[in-house]
Amino acid sequence: MWAPKVDSVAVHVVSGKGAGTFPMQKEERGYYSVTIPGVVDGDRYFLRPGNGELRPDPVSRYQPGGVDDASQVVDPKLFCWQDEGWSGIPLEKYVIYELHVGTFTKEGTFAAVIPHLDYLVELGVSAIEIMPVSQFGGDRGWGYDGVGHYAPHNAYGGPDGLKQLINACHRKGLAFILDVVYNHLGPEGNHVGDFGHYFTERYHTPWGRALNFDGAGSDAVREYFIGNALYWLDEFHVDALRMDAVDWILDNRAQHFLQQVAEEVHRYRVKQQRQIHLFAENDTNDMRLINPMQYGGYGLDAQWCDNFHHALRALLTGETTGYYEDFGQFNHLLKAYTDGYVYTGEYSHYRQRGHGGPVGDRRTSQFVVFCQNHDQVGNRKCGDRLSAVQTLDRLLLAAAVVHLSPYLPLIFMGEEYGERAPFHYFVGFSDQELLAAIRRGKHEEHASGICEGDIPDPAAEQTFLECKIDVSLPREGEQALIQEFYRLLLGLRKKLSAFRVFERSRMEITGLPQQKVLIFRRDGDEDSLVSIFSFSNLQEQIDPRLSAGSWEKLLDSSARHWRGPGEAAPATLKIAQNESPPSITINPFSALVYASNR
Repeated sequence: MWAPKVDSVAVHVVSGKGAGTFPMQKEERGYYSVTIPGVVDGDRYFLRPGNGELRPDPVSRYQPGGVDDASQVVDPKLFCWQDEGWSGIPLEKYVIYELHVGTFTKEGTFAAVIPHLDYLVELGVSAIEIMPVSQFGGDRGWGYDGVGHYAPHNAYGGPDGLKQLINACHRKGLAFILDVVYNHLGPEGNHVGDFGHYFTERYHTPWGRALNFDGAGSDAVREYFIGNALYWLDEFHVDALRMDAVDWILDNRAQHFLQQVAEEVHRYRVKQQRQIHLFAENDTNDMRLINPMQYGGYGLDAQWCDNFHHALRALLTGETTGYYEDFGQFNHLLKAYTDGYVYTGEYSHYRQRGHGGPVGDRRTSQFVVFCQNHDQVGNRKCGDRLSAVQTLDRLLLAAAVVHLSPYLPLIFMGEEYGERAPFHYFVGFSDQELLAAIRRGKHEEHASGICEGDIPDPAAEQTFLECKIDVSLPREGEQALIQEFYRLLLGLRKKLSAFRVFERSRMEITGLPQQKVLIFRRDGDEDSLVSIFSFSNLQEQIDPRLSAGSWEKLLDSSARHWRGPGEAAPATLKIAQNESPPSITINPFSALVYASNR
Protein backbone atom coordinates (compact mmCIF):
# COMPACT_ATOMS: atom_id res chain seq x y z
CA MET A 1 0.00 0.00 0.00
CA TRP A 2 1.47 3.36 -1.07
CA ALA A 3 0.56 5.97 1.53
CA PRO A 4 3.35 8.54 1.95
CA LYS A 5 0.92 11.21 3.21
CA VAL A 6 0.30 9.43 6.53
CA ASP A 7 2.43 7.94 9.30
CA SER A 8 0.41 4.76 9.66
CA VAL A 9 -2.10 2.56 7.85
CA ALA A 10 -4.28 -0.14 9.38
CA VAL A 11 -6.44 -2.82 7.77
CA HIS A 12 -9.85 -3.30 9.38
CA VAL A 13 -11.28 -6.68 8.39
CA VAL A 14 -14.99 -6.34 9.15
CA SER A 15 -16.36 -9.75 8.17
CA GLY A 16 -15.30 -13.38 8.19
CA LYS A 17 -13.27 -15.44 10.63
CA GLY A 18 -10.27 -13.17 10.23
CA ALA A 19 -12.07 -10.04 11.43
CA GLY A 20 -9.94 -7.59 13.35
CA THR A 21 -7.61 -4.61 13.05
CA PHE A 22 -4.14 -5.13 11.60
CA PRO A 23 -1.53 -2.35 11.56
CA MET A 24 0.60 -2.30 8.42
CA GLN A 25 4.39 -2.31 8.52
CA LYS A 26 6.06 0.81 7.13
CA GLU A 27 8.44 0.15 4.23
CA GLU A 28 10.64 2.39 2.08
CA ARG A 29 9.36 5.25 -0.12
CA GLY A 30 5.98 5.52 1.56
CA TYR A 31 4.87 1.91 1.16
CA TYR A 32 3.16 -0.22 3.81
CA SER A 33 2.59 -3.97 3.93
CA VAL A 34 0.98 -6.64 6.09
CA THR A 35 0.12 -10.33 5.86
CA ILE A 36 -3.21 -11.24 7.44
CA PRO A 37 -3.91 -14.93 8.12
CA GLY A 38 -7.34 -16.47 7.73
CA VAL A 39 -8.76 -14.00 5.22
CA VAL A 40 -10.66 -15.66 2.37
CA ASP A 41 -12.64 -14.77 -0.74
CA GLY A 42 -15.72 -12.74 0.21
CA ASP A 43 -14.34 -11.19 3.40
CA ARG A 44 -14.71 -7.43 3.60
CA TYR A 45 -12.31 -4.80 4.87
CA PHE A 46 -11.45 -1.11 5.10
CA LEU A 47 -8.19 0.77 5.32
CA ARG A 48 -7.59 3.58 7.79
CA PRO A 49 -4.94 6.08 6.66
CA GLY A 50 -3.39 7.62 9.78
CA ASN A 51 -6.11 8.85 12.12
CA GLY A 52 -8.50 9.47 9.25
CA GLU A 53 -11.76 7.85 8.28
CA LEU A 54 -12.16 4.28 7.13
CA ARG A 55 -11.62 4.09 3.39
CA PRO A 56 -11.98 1.42 0.69
CA ASP A 57 -8.79 -0.04 -0.73
CA PRO A 58 -7.50 1.95 -3.76
CA VAL A 59 -6.75 -1.40 -5.42
CA SER A 60 -9.93 -3.12 -4.27
CA ARG A 61 -11.03 -5.87 -6.64
CA TYR A 62 -14.69 -5.46 -5.69
CA GLN A 63 -16.88 -2.81 -4.05
CA PRO A 64 -20.21 -4.61 -3.48
CA GLY A 65 -21.65 -1.67 -1.51
CA GLY A 66 -20.37 1.14 -3.73
CA VAL A 67 -17.51 3.61 -3.72
CA ASP A 68 -17.56 4.46 0.00
CA ASP A 69 -18.28 1.03 1.44
CA ALA A 70 -16.02 -1.86 2.40
CA SER A 71 -13.77 -3.58 -0.12
CA GLN A 72 -14.22 -7.29 -0.70
CA VAL A 73 -11.45 -9.86 -0.97
CA VAL A 74 -11.47 -11.64 -4.33
CA ASP A 75 -9.45 -14.79 -4.96
CA PRO A 76 -8.78 -14.71 -8.74
CA LYS A 77 -7.85 -18.40 -8.75
CA LEU A 78 -11.44 -19.44 -7.98
CA PHE A 79 -12.86 -18.44 -11.37
CA CYS A 80 -12.97 -21.31 -13.87
CA TRP A 81 -11.88 -20.04 -17.27
CA GLN A 82 -12.99 -21.96 -20.35
CA ASP A 83 -11.16 -20.04 -23.07
CA GLU A 84 -8.22 -22.39 -23.46
CA GLY A 85 -6.59 -21.99 -26.84
CA TRP A 86 -7.75 -18.40 -27.24
CA SER A 87 -4.84 -16.04 -27.88
CA GLY A 88 -6.61 -13.07 -29.45
CA ILE A 89 -6.92 -11.89 -33.04
CA PRO A 90 -4.67 -9.75 -35.26
CA LEU A 91 -5.30 -6.02 -35.19
CA GLU A 92 -6.23 -6.10 -38.89
CA LYS A 93 -9.24 -8.33 -38.17
CA TYR A 94 -10.88 -5.97 -35.68
CA VAL A 95 -14.44 -4.94 -36.52
CA ILE A 96 -15.54 -3.28 -33.29
CA TYR A 97 -18.96 -3.05 -31.65
CA GLU A 98 -19.05 -0.44 -28.87
CA LEU A 99 -21.65 -0.85 -26.14
CA HIS A 100 -22.60 0.54 -22.76
CA VAL A 101 -23.37 -2.30 -20.37
CA GLY A 102 -26.09 -0.44 -18.48
CA THR A 103 -28.16 0.50 -21.53
CA PHE A 104 -27.45 -2.37 -23.95
CA THR A 105 -30.11 -4.52 -22.26
CA LYS A 106 -33.11 -4.09 -19.99
CA GLU A 107 -31.19 -5.71 -17.12
CA GLY A 108 -28.06 -3.62 -17.65
CA THR A 109 -25.58 -6.27 -16.50
CA PHE A 110 -22.59 -8.19 -17.82
CA ALA A 111 -24.63 -11.40 -17.71
CA ALA A 112 -27.41 -9.88 -19.83
CA VAL A 113 -24.97 -9.14 -22.67
CA ILE A 114 -24.03 -12.82 -23.10
CA PRO A 115 -27.27 -14.02 -24.81
CA HIS A 116 -26.71 -11.40 -27.54
CA LEU A 117 -23.19 -12.49 -28.51
CA ASP A 118 -24.51 -14.84 -31.20
CA TYR A 119 -26.33 -11.86 -32.73
CA LEU A 120 -23.08 -9.89 -32.84
CA VAL A 121 -21.19 -12.80 -34.39
CA GLU A 122 -23.90 -13.18 -37.04
CA LEU A 123 -23.76 -9.44 -37.70
CA GLY A 124 -20.09 -9.83 -38.56
CA VAL A 125 -18.24 -8.03 -35.77
CA SER A 126 -15.06 -9.54 -34.38
CA ALA A 127 -14.67 -7.57 -31.14
CA ILE A 128 -16.87 -5.89 -28.57
CA GLU A 129 -15.73 -2.81 -26.71
CA ILE A 130 -17.45 -1.85 -23.49
CA MET A 131 -17.41 1.61 -22.03
CA PRO A 132 -15.56 1.89 -18.68
CA VAL A 133 -16.77 -0.36 -15.88
CA SER A 134 -14.46 0.56 -13.01
CA GLN A 135 -16.47 1.40 -9.88
CA PHE A 136 -17.96 4.89 -10.06
CA GLY A 137 -20.40 6.72 -7.82
CA GLY A 138 -24.02 5.59 -8.09
CA ASP A 139 -25.61 2.80 -10.07
CA ARG A 140 -25.66 4.47 -13.50
CA GLY A 141 -23.22 6.51 -15.54
CA TRP A 142 -21.03 6.44 -18.63
CA GLY A 143 -18.14 5.12 -16.56
CA TYR A 144 -15.59 7.85 -17.20
CA ASP A 145 -15.81 9.03 -13.59
CA GLY A 146 -14.45 5.85 -12.07
CA VAL A 147 -12.60 5.85 -8.76
CA GLY A 148 -12.19 2.13 -8.07
CA HIS A 149 -9.98 1.33 -11.02
CA TYR A 150 -9.49 -2.33 -10.12
CA ALA A 151 -13.13 -3.05 -9.23
CA PRO A 152 -15.69 -3.91 -11.95
CA HIS A 153 -18.89 -2.07 -11.08
CA ASN A 154 -21.19 -3.76 -8.59
CA ALA A 155 -24.35 -2.76 -10.49
CA TYR A 156 -23.10 -4.58 -13.58
CA GLY A 157 -22.21 -7.81 -11.79
CA GLY A 158 -18.77 -7.28 -10.29
CA PRO A 159 -15.59 -9.17 -11.18
CA ASP A 160 -17.18 -12.58 -11.71
CA GLY A 161 -19.81 -11.10 -14.01
CA LEU A 162 -17.16 -9.42 -16.15
CA LYS A 163 -15.07 -12.60 -16.32
CA GLN A 164 -18.12 -14.61 -17.38
CA LEU A 165 -18.80 -12.14 -20.19
CA ILE A 166 -15.21 -12.21 -21.44
CA ASN A 167 -15.12 -15.99 -21.15
CA ALA A 168 -18.27 -16.19 -23.30
CA CYS A 169 -16.86 -13.75 -25.86
CA HIS A 170 -13.75 -15.85 -26.35
CA ARG A 171 -15.78 -19.03 -26.70
CA LYS A 172 -17.69 -17.28 -29.51
CA GLY A 173 -14.50 -16.07 -31.18
CA LEU A 174 -14.97 -12.44 -30.15
CA ALA A 175 -12.11 -10.29 -28.89
CA PHE A 176 -12.83 -8.07 -25.89
CA ILE A 177 -11.79 -4.42 -25.58
CA LEU A 178 -12.08 -2.59 -22.27
CA ASP A 179 -12.27 1.20 -22.16
CA VAL A 180 -10.05 2.58 -19.38
CA VAL A 181 -9.55 6.10 -18.03
CA TYR A 182 -6.05 7.13 -17.00
CA ASN A 183 -6.39 10.92 -17.22
CA HIS A 184 -8.45 11.71 -14.09
CA LEU A 185 -10.56 10.19 -11.32
CA GLY A 186 -14.24 10.82 -10.71
CA PRO A 187 -15.56 13.29 -8.11
CA GLU A 188 -17.58 10.93 -5.89
CA GLY A 189 -15.84 8.33 -3.74
CA ASN A 190 -12.43 9.66 -4.73
CA HIS A 191 -10.30 8.78 -1.71
CA VAL A 192 -6.85 7.94 -3.11
CA GLY A 193 -5.63 11.42 -2.19
CA ASP A 194 -5.96 10.44 1.48
CA PHE A 195 -3.11 8.01 0.96
CA GLY A 196 -0.67 9.37 -1.60
CA HIS A 197 0.29 12.14 -4.00
CA TYR A 198 -1.87 10.95 -6.88
CA PHE A 199 -2.73 14.45 -8.11
CA THR A 200 -0.82 17.48 -9.31
CA GLU A 201 -1.61 21.19 -9.40
CA ARG A 202 0.75 21.71 -12.35
CA TYR A 203 -1.95 20.75 -14.84
CA HIS A 204 -5.71 20.69 -15.02
CA THR A 205 -8.17 18.59 -17.03
CA PRO A 206 -11.75 19.40 -18.11
CA TRP A 207 -13.10 16.66 -15.81
CA GLY A 208 -11.14 16.90 -12.58
CA ARG A 209 -7.71 17.16 -11.01
CA ALA A 210 -4.85 16.01 -13.22
CA LEU A 211 -2.96 12.89 -12.22
CA ASN A 212 0.64 13.13 -11.09
CA PHE A 213 2.63 11.34 -13.78
CA ASP A 214 5.75 13.51 -13.62
CA GLY A 215 6.13 15.08 -10.17
CA ALA A 216 7.47 13.85 -6.85
CA GLY A 217 5.98 10.45 -6.12
CA SER A 218 4.98 9.88 -9.74
CA ASP A 219 6.78 6.51 -9.90
CA ALA A 220 4.12 5.05 -7.62
CA VAL A 221 1.28 6.71 -9.53
CA ARG A 222 2.60 5.23 -12.76
CA GLU A 223 2.93 1.85 -11.09
CA TYR A 224 -0.71 2.05 -9.98
CA PHE A 225 -2.03 2.61 -13.51
CA ILE A 226 0.41 0.37 -15.36
CA GLY A 227 -0.45 -2.32 -12.85
CA ASN A 228 -4.10 -1.68 -13.64
CA ALA A 229 -3.55 -2.22 -17.37
CA LEU A 230 -1.74 -5.50 -16.73
CA TYR A 231 -4.42 -6.53 -14.21
CA TRP A 232 -7.17 -6.39 -16.83
CA LEU A 233 -5.06 -8.24 -19.38
CA ASP A 234 -3.99 -10.95 -16.95
CA GLU A 235 -6.76 -11.61 -14.44
CA PHE A 236 -9.62 -10.83 -16.85
CA HIS A 237 -8.12 -12.06 -20.13
CA VAL A 238 -8.94 -8.72 -21.79
CA ASP A 239 -7.59 -8.59 -25.36
CA ALA A 240 -7.22 -4.84 -25.81
CA LEU A 241 -7.48 -1.60 -23.90
CA ARG A 242 -8.93 1.61 -25.27
CA MET A 243 -7.36 4.47 -23.30
CA ASP A 244 -9.62 7.50 -23.04
CA ALA A 245 -8.54 11.03 -24.02
CA VAL A 246 -4.82 10.36 -23.77
CA ASP A 247 -4.02 13.96 -24.71
CA TRP A 248 -5.08 14.75 -21.13
CA ILE A 249 -2.53 12.36 -19.66
CA LEU A 250 -0.18 15.23 -18.91
CA ASP A 251 3.41 14.15 -18.42
CA ASN A 252 6.71 15.96 -18.91
CA ARG A 253 9.08 13.12 -17.99
CA ALA A 254 11.63 11.91 -20.55
CA GLN A 255 9.71 8.67 -20.98
CA HIS A 256 6.03 9.48 -21.31
CA PHE A 257 3.62 7.40 -19.25
CA LEU A 258 1.99 6.06 -22.43
CA GLN A 259 5.30 4.80 -23.72
CA GLN A 260 5.93 3.07 -20.42
CA VAL A 261 2.48 1.44 -20.53
CA ALA A 262 3.13 0.24 -24.07
CA GLU A 263 6.54 -1.11 -23.11
CA GLU A 264 5.14 -3.15 -20.22
CA VAL A 265 2.16 -4.42 -22.23
CA HIS A 266 4.39 -5.41 -25.15
CA ARG A 267 6.63 -7.31 -22.77
CA TYR A 268 3.62 -9.07 -21.28
CA ARG A 269 2.11 -10.08 -24.63
CA VAL A 270 5.40 -11.56 -25.83
CA LYS A 271 5.72 -13.54 -22.62
CA GLN A 272 2.13 -14.79 -22.83
CA GLN A 273 2.20 -15.28 -26.63
CA ARG A 274 -1.11 -13.44 -26.94
CA GLN A 275 -2.29 -10.86 -29.45
CA ILE A 276 -2.93 -7.85 -27.22
CA HIS A 277 -3.51 -4.34 -28.51
CA LEU A 278 -3.55 -0.81 -27.12
CA PHE A 279 -5.95 1.74 -28.62
CA ALA A 280 -5.85 5.45 -27.82
CA GLU A 281 -8.41 8.21 -28.11
CA ASN A 282 -6.84 11.60 -28.68
CA ASP A 283 -7.80 15.01 -30.00
CA THR A 284 -4.37 16.23 -31.06
CA ASN A 285 -3.78 14.38 -34.35
CA ASP A 286 -0.37 13.37 -33.03
CA MET A 287 1.30 10.41 -34.73
CA ARG A 288 3.71 9.94 -31.83
CA LEU A 289 1.01 7.84 -30.20
CA ILE A 290 1.28 5.05 -32.77
CA ASN A 291 4.78 5.60 -34.13
CA PRO A 292 7.29 2.91 -33.05
CA MET A 293 9.37 3.64 -29.98
CA GLN A 294 12.62 3.41 -31.96
CA TYR A 295 11.43 6.44 -33.95
CA GLY A 296 10.46 8.48 -30.92
CA GLY A 297 6.87 7.30 -30.74
CA TYR A 298 4.93 5.81 -27.85
CA GLY A 299 4.38 2.46 -29.55
CA LEU A 300 0.60 2.18 -29.16
CA ASP A 301 -1.12 -0.03 -31.70
CA ALA A 302 -3.98 2.12 -33.01
CA GLN A 303 -6.03 5.23 -32.33
CA TRP A 304 -9.57 6.48 -32.72
CA CYS A 305 -9.86 9.02 -35.53
CA ASP A 306 -12.41 11.70 -34.69
CA ASN A 307 -11.46 13.76 -37.76
CA PHE A 308 -12.90 11.05 -40.00
CA HIS A 309 -16.22 11.20 -38.15
CA HIS A 310 -16.37 14.99 -38.20
CA ALA A 311 -15.62 15.17 -41.93
CA LEU A 312 -18.29 12.58 -42.72
CA ARG A 313 -20.98 13.97 -40.42
CA ALA A 314 -20.51 17.59 -41.44
CA LEU A 315 -20.64 16.68 -45.13
CA LEU A 316 -23.81 14.63 -44.64
CA THR A 317 -25.68 17.00 -42.34
CA GLY A 318 -24.30 20.46 -43.09
CA GLU A 319 -23.64 21.09 -39.38
CA THR A 320 -21.26 23.96 -38.68
CA THR A 321 -21.50 24.52 -34.91
CA GLY A 322 -18.70 23.77 -32.47
CA TYR A 323 -15.83 21.74 -33.86
CA TYR A 324 -17.85 21.05 -37.02
CA GLU A 325 -16.96 24.56 -38.22
CA ASP A 326 -13.62 23.07 -39.32
CA PHE A 327 -15.37 20.54 -41.55
CA GLY A 328 -18.15 20.23 -44.12
CA GLN A 329 -16.29 20.36 -47.45
CA PHE A 330 -15.91 17.36 -49.76
CA ASN A 331 -12.12 17.76 -49.62
CA HIS A 332 -12.21 17.21 -45.87
CA LEU A 333 -13.60 13.71 -46.35
CA LEU A 334 -11.12 13.10 -49.17
CA LYS A 335 -8.29 14.05 -46.80
CA ALA A 336 -9.72 11.78 -44.09
CA TYR A 337 -9.77 8.87 -46.53
CA THR A 338 -6.21 9.63 -47.62
CA ASP A 339 -4.57 10.40 -44.27
CA GLY A 340 -7.01 9.56 -41.49
CA TYR A 341 -6.47 13.01 -40.05
CA VAL A 342 -7.99 16.00 -41.81
CA TYR A 343 -5.80 18.49 -39.97
CA THR A 344 -2.09 17.72 -40.31
CA GLY A 345 -0.80 21.17 -39.41
CA GLU A 346 -3.35 23.33 -41.22
CA TYR A 347 -5.08 26.27 -39.55
CA SER A 348 -8.14 25.32 -37.51
CA HIS A 349 -10.79 28.03 -37.24
CA TYR A 350 -12.33 26.27 -34.25
CA ARG A 351 -9.01 26.26 -32.36
CA GLN A 352 -7.70 29.47 -33.96
CA ARG A 353 -4.30 27.89 -34.56
CA GLY A 354 -2.58 25.23 -36.61
CA HIS A 355 -3.60 21.73 -35.58
CA GLY A 356 -2.16 18.25 -35.95
CA GLY A 357 0.95 16.85 -37.57
CA PRO A 358 1.99 14.77 -40.59
CA VAL A 359 0.68 11.21 -40.84
CA GLY A 360 3.52 9.52 -42.72
CA ASP A 361 3.14 5.99 -44.01
CA ARG A 362 1.63 4.18 -41.03
CA ARG A 363 -0.57 1.20 -41.88
CA THR A 364 -4.23 2.12 -42.18
CA SER A 365 -5.12 -0.56 -39.63
CA GLN A 366 -3.79 1.84 -37.00
CA PHE A 367 -6.86 4.07 -37.30
CA VAL A 368 -10.36 3.28 -35.98
CA VAL A 369 -13.18 5.14 -37.75
CA PHE A 370 -16.93 5.45 -37.23
CA CYS A 371 -20.00 7.44 -38.17
CA GLN A 372 -21.25 7.28 -34.55
CA ASN A 373 -19.85 6.48 -31.12
CA HIS A 374 -20.82 7.18 -27.52
CA ASP A 375 -19.21 10.64 -27.52
CA GLN A 376 -20.47 11.82 -30.88
CA VAL A 377 -24.04 10.85 -29.97
CA GLY A 378 -24.08 11.33 -26.21
CA ASN A 379 -22.44 14.75 -26.15
CA ARG A 380 -25.09 16.19 -28.43
CA LYS A 381 -27.71 18.33 -26.73
CA CYS A 382 -30.45 15.71 -27.07
CA GLY A 383 -28.31 12.61 -27.51
CA ASP A 384 -29.80 12.16 -30.96
CA ARG A 385 -28.40 9.43 -33.18
CA LEU A 386 -27.71 9.88 -36.88
CA SER A 387 -30.79 7.77 -37.63
CA ALA A 388 -32.97 10.37 -35.89
CA VAL A 389 -31.90 13.19 -38.19
CA GLN A 390 -30.94 11.59 -41.53
CA THR A 391 -32.81 9.85 -44.33
CA LEU A 392 -32.27 6.21 -45.25
CA ASP A 393 -30.08 6.91 -48.29
CA ARG A 394 -27.67 8.98 -46.19
CA LEU A 395 -27.56 6.39 -43.40
CA LEU A 396 -26.61 3.69 -45.89
CA LEU A 397 -24.02 5.96 -47.48
CA ALA A 398 -22.47 6.76 -44.09
CA ALA A 399 -22.26 3.05 -43.25
CA ALA A 400 -20.61 2.29 -46.58
CA VAL A 401 -18.08 5.11 -46.21
CA VAL A 402 -17.00 3.70 -42.82
CA HIS A 403 -17.00 -0.02 -43.54
CA LEU A 404 -15.43 0.19 -46.99
CA SER A 405 -12.75 2.62 -45.82
CA PRO A 406 -9.03 1.84 -45.53
CA TYR A 407 -9.37 1.73 -41.74
CA LEU A 408 -10.77 -0.41 -38.91
CA PRO A 409 -14.52 0.19 -38.48
CA LEU A 410 -16.48 0.70 -35.26
CA ILE A 411 -20.25 0.40 -34.77
CA PHE A 412 -22.03 2.06 -31.84
CA MET A 413 -24.69 -0.18 -30.31
CA GLY A 414 -27.95 -0.04 -32.24
CA GLU A 415 -26.44 1.84 -35.17
CA GLU A 416 -26.57 -1.34 -37.25
CA TYR A 417 -30.37 -1.18 -37.48
CA GLY A 418 -30.99 2.55 -37.13
CA GLU A 419 -31.88 2.63 -33.42
CA ARG A 420 -33.93 5.73 -32.62
CA ALA A 421 -33.54 5.76 -28.83
CA PRO A 422 -31.24 8.60 -27.77
CA PHE A 423 -28.00 8.13 -25.92
CA HIS A 424 -27.92 10.89 -23.31
CA TYR A 425 -25.29 11.84 -20.81
CA PHE A 426 -26.45 10.46 -17.45
CA VAL A 427 -25.12 10.08 -13.91
CA GLY A 428 -26.28 8.54 -10.66
CA PHE A 429 -24.26 10.48 -8.10
CA SER A 430 -25.77 11.12 -4.67
CA ASP A 431 -24.06 14.45 -3.90
CA GLN A 432 -26.66 17.14 -4.62
CA GLU A 433 -24.13 19.96 -5.03
CA LEU A 434 -22.23 17.86 -7.54
CA LEU A 435 -25.43 17.12 -9.46
CA ALA A 436 -26.31 20.82 -9.54
CA ALA A 437 -22.86 21.61 -10.94
CA ILE A 438 -23.26 18.93 -13.64
CA ARG A 439 -26.65 20.35 -14.64
CA ARG A 440 -25.19 23.87 -14.89
CA GLY A 441 -22.29 22.57 -16.95
CA LYS A 442 -24.57 20.80 -19.42
CA HIS A 443 -26.75 23.89 -19.86
CA GLU A 444 -23.69 26.04 -20.54
CA GLU A 445 -22.25 23.47 -22.93
CA HIS A 446 -25.46 23.18 -24.96
CA ALA A 447 -26.83 26.71 -24.68
CA SER A 448 -26.88 27.07 -28.47
CA GLY A 449 -27.62 23.46 -29.35
CA ILE A 450 -30.44 22.54 -31.72
CA CYS A 451 -33.01 20.36 -29.99
CA GLU A 452 -36.70 20.62 -29.30
CA GLY A 453 -37.55 20.78 -25.61
CA ASP A 454 -35.36 21.03 -22.55
CA ILE A 455 -31.93 19.50 -22.08
CA PRO A 456 -32.46 16.09 -20.46
CA ASP A 457 -31.57 16.12 -16.76
CA PRO A 458 -28.37 14.03 -16.45
CA ALA A 459 -29.33 13.00 -12.90
CA ALA A 460 -32.86 11.82 -13.67
CA GLU A 461 -33.35 8.06 -13.83
CA GLN A 462 -35.72 8.57 -16.76
CA THR A 463 -32.87 10.09 -18.79
CA PHE A 464 -30.94 6.86 -18.30
CA LEU A 465 -33.94 4.62 -19.02
CA GLU A 466 -34.65 6.41 -22.32
CA CYS A 467 -31.26 5.22 -23.57
CA LYS A 468 -31.94 1.50 -23.19
CA ILE A 469 -32.11 -0.54 -26.38
CA ASP A 470 -33.09 -4.10 -27.27
CA VAL A 471 -31.10 -5.63 -30.13
CA SER A 472 -33.16 -8.84 -29.93
CA LEU A 473 -36.37 -7.27 -31.25
CA PRO A 474 -37.34 -8.26 -34.81
CA ARG A 475 -36.69 -5.40 -37.23
CA GLU A 476 -39.21 -4.17 -39.77
CA GLY A 477 -39.24 -1.58 -42.53
CA GLU A 478 -36.23 0.73 -42.69
CA GLN A 479 -34.62 -0.84 -39.63
CA ALA A 480 -34.65 -4.27 -41.27
CA LEU A 481 -33.06 -2.81 -44.40
CA ILE A 482 -30.34 -1.00 -42.46
CA GLN A 483 -29.52 -4.17 -40.55
CA GLU A 484 -29.36 -6.18 -43.79
CA PHE A 485 -27.08 -3.52 -45.31
CA TYR A 486 -24.67 -3.70 -42.38
CA ARG A 487 -24.56 -7.49 -42.63
CA LEU A 488 -23.79 -7.18 -46.33
CA LEU A 489 -20.95 -4.73 -45.69
CA LEU A 490 -19.40 -6.85 -42.95
CA GLY A 491 -19.83 -9.94 -45.10
CA LEU A 492 -17.78 -8.29 -47.84
CA ARG A 493 -15.03 -7.54 -45.33
CA LYS A 494 -14.80 -11.24 -44.50
CA LYS A 495 -15.07 -12.47 -48.09
CA LEU A 496 -12.68 -10.28 -50.07
CA SER A 497 -8.90 -10.37 -49.80
CA ALA A 498 -8.73 -6.64 -50.54
CA PHE A 499 -9.92 -5.97 -46.98
CA ARG A 500 -6.81 -7.70 -45.70
CA VAL A 501 -4.61 -5.03 -47.27
CA PHE A 502 -3.60 -2.06 -45.11
CA GLU A 503 -0.54 -0.75 -46.98
CA ARG A 504 -1.18 2.63 -48.55
CA SER A 505 0.97 1.60 -51.53
CA ARG A 506 -1.76 -0.87 -52.55
CA MET A 507 -4.53 1.72 -52.41
CA GLU A 508 -5.59 4.51 -54.72
CA ILE A 509 -7.92 7.30 -53.64
CA THR A 510 -9.38 9.72 -56.17
CA GLY A 511 -11.56 12.70 -55.42
CA LEU A 512 -13.84 14.47 -57.91
CA PRO A 513 -14.60 17.68 -55.97
CA GLN A 514 -16.87 19.23 -58.61
CA GLN A 515 -19.08 16.14 -58.58
CA LYS A 516 -18.56 15.33 -54.89
CA VAL A 517 -17.61 11.76 -55.73
CA LEU A 518 -14.89 9.76 -53.97
CA ILE A 519 -13.36 6.65 -55.58
CA PHE A 520 -11.33 4.21 -53.51
CA ARG A 521 -9.42 1.28 -55.00
CA ARG A 522 -7.86 -1.45 -52.89
CA ASP A 523 -5.84 -4.31 -54.40
CA GLY A 524 -5.77 -7.61 -52.53
CA ASP A 525 -3.87 -10.79 -53.33
CA GLU A 526 -6.91 -12.42 -54.94
CA ASP A 527 -9.16 -9.53 -55.91
CA SER A 528 -9.40 -5.80 -56.43
CA LEU A 529 -12.14 -3.64 -54.99
CA VAL A 530 -13.38 -0.25 -56.14
CA SER A 531 -15.79 1.64 -53.87
CA ILE A 532 -17.48 4.78 -55.17
CA PHE A 533 -19.32 7.27 -52.95
CA SER A 534 -21.45 10.16 -54.17
CA PHE A 535 -22.35 13.13 -51.97
CA SER A 536 -23.95 14.96 -54.88
CA ASN A 537 -27.61 15.96 -55.06
CA LEU A 538 -27.60 14.96 -58.73
CA GLN A 539 -26.85 11.91 -60.84
CA GLU A 540 -23.21 12.09 -61.89
CA GLN A 541 -21.38 10.61 -64.88
CA ILE A 542 -17.92 9.50 -63.77
CA ASP A 543 -14.87 7.56 -64.83
CA PRO A 544 -14.82 4.71 -62.28
CA ARG A 545 -11.04 4.21 -62.58
CA LEU A 546 -11.43 0.50 -63.37
CA SER A 547 -8.51 -1.40 -64.90
CA ALA A 548 -8.71 -4.12 -67.57
CA GLY A 549 -10.69 -7.18 -66.53
CA SER A 550 -14.17 -8.31 -65.58
CA TRP A 551 -15.86 -6.31 -62.85
CA GLU A 552 -18.96 -7.31 -60.93
CA LYS A 553 -21.11 -4.88 -58.98
CA LEU A 554 -21.47 -6.20 -55.43
CA LEU A 555 -23.40 -3.31 -53.91
CA ASP A 556 -25.52 -0.40 -55.05
CA SER A 557 -27.20 1.48 -52.21
CA SER A 558 -29.52 3.24 -54.67
CA ALA A 559 -31.17 -0.05 -55.71
CA ARG A 560 -34.92 -0.31 -55.22
CA HIS A 561 -34.27 -3.05 -52.69
CA TRP A 562 -32.78 -0.33 -50.46
CA ARG A 563 -35.72 1.99 -51.28
CA GLY A 564 -33.58 3.97 -53.69
CA PRO A 565 -34.52 5.37 -57.11
CA GLY A 566 -33.20 2.29 -58.90
CA GLU A 567 -29.79 1.21 -60.15
CA ALA A 568 -28.18 3.45 -62.76
CA ALA A 569 -24.75 1.77 -62.88
CA PRO A 570 -24.24 -1.47 -64.84
CA ALA A 571 -24.18 -4.82 -63.03
CA THR A 572 -21.01 -5.94 -64.83
CA LEU A 573 -18.24 -4.32 -66.79
CA LYS A 574 -15.70 -5.99 -69.06
CA ILE A 575 -12.74 -3.87 -69.98
CA ALA A 576 -10.16 -5.04 -72.52
CA GLN A 577 -6.44 -4.35 -72.30
CA ASN A 578 -5.56 -0.83 -73.45
CA GLU A 579 -9.27 0.07 -73.41
CA SER A 580 -10.48 3.06 -71.46
CA PRO A 581 -13.23 2.16 -68.98
CA PRO A 582 -16.66 3.48 -69.89
CA SER A 583 -18.19 6.20 -67.78
CA ILE A 584 -20.90 5.11 -65.39
CA THR A 585 -23.79 6.85 -63.68
CA ILE A 586 -23.99 7.05 -59.91
CA ASN A 587 -27.15 8.19 -58.15
CA PRO A 588 -27.28 10.98 -55.54
CA PHE A 589 -26.07 10.12 -52.04
CA SER A 590 -25.26 6.52 -52.84
CA ALA A 591 -22.46 3.97 -52.76
CA LEU A 592 -21.28 1.49 -55.39
CA VAL A 593 -18.88 -1.43 -55.01
CA TYR A 594 -17.22 -3.25 -57.91
CA ALA A 595 -14.88 -6.22 -57.53
CA SER A 596 -12.62 -8.08 -59.93
CA ASN A 597 -10.69 -11.32 -59.43
CA ARG A 598 -6.98 -10.95 -60.04
